[in-house]
Amino acid sequence: MTEQARTGGRINGILVASGLWHDIDFARLEILKLLAEHDRVRIRVFEDYENLEALGEADFLISYTCNVVPSLTAQEALRDWVHEGGRWYALHGTNAVLRLMSDGNFGTPDWAPLFMETLGSMFRSHPPIEPYTVTVAEPDHPLVKDVEPFTATDEQYLMRTYGELNVLLESQYGGAAPGFVDDQWESAKHPVFYIHEQGEGAVLYLTLGHCRHHYDMQPLMDYWPTIDRCSWELPVFYTLLRRGISWCIEPVDTASQAARAEAAANAPE
Repeated sequence: MTEQARTGGRINGILVASGLWHDIDFARLEILKLLAEHDRVRIRVFEDYENLEALGEADFLISYTCNVVPSLTAQEALRDWVHEGGRWYALHGTNAVLRLMSDGNFGTPDWAPLFMETLGSMFRSHPPIEPYTVTVAEPDHPLVKDVEPFTATDEQYLMRTYGELNVLLESQYGGAAPGFVDDQWESAKHPVFYIHEQGEGAVLYLTLGHCRHHYDMQPLMDYWPTIDRCSWELPVFYTLLRRGISWCIEPVDTASQAARAEAAANAPE
């Protein structure tokens, strides 16, 4: 995050939006509309994590991807960028690496361990999409303050987690997850919204947000019969998106305010 790349109060962000089996066009547009509510924010949009020069100039990163695996060089750069103070808001399938196995089930190979460790979690499976209850684990935290328990009809992520997570929202599940290699789960609480602090920075992860259009299952299926919007139909989901974006830009705002105050104090009378 170079000071040379930020002038006049400008805040630089990156949006990585791409991948399989999701309506990336819809998600990308919705996120960009929310980012446009902040007139100091300028965004560069990419389909992968490989533009390390842009990452080095970014104040924050937002990702909505599925099955997008960074190179080892990019994984190391992402880890270092977060440790040095970067804030990364990772959405839905960012932590998903899927491969269709010979038995017709989806496996989740451990091909990007550094990536997953930085994110704080790795997708393993989900039960069929159906309504489930999301509860508030830390009601006094600003990101979820005044958020009440709600019902989401979405993919309920069942994950492997890494390191210490500050879980803000969670769900309960035990039972089958048909279609995945990891298809049986004991009843337990599962993170839905969490912060994974590392060094001077942090990752904020929100598992909600599945969406799919008619053509997004190609080449597995020519035509998906429905248009799925899941949590995108919930006002509380947009509240969480907006708060996450504000969380991303908060350190830059704080630094800018401090710089203006210092300049004012040192200005000649």
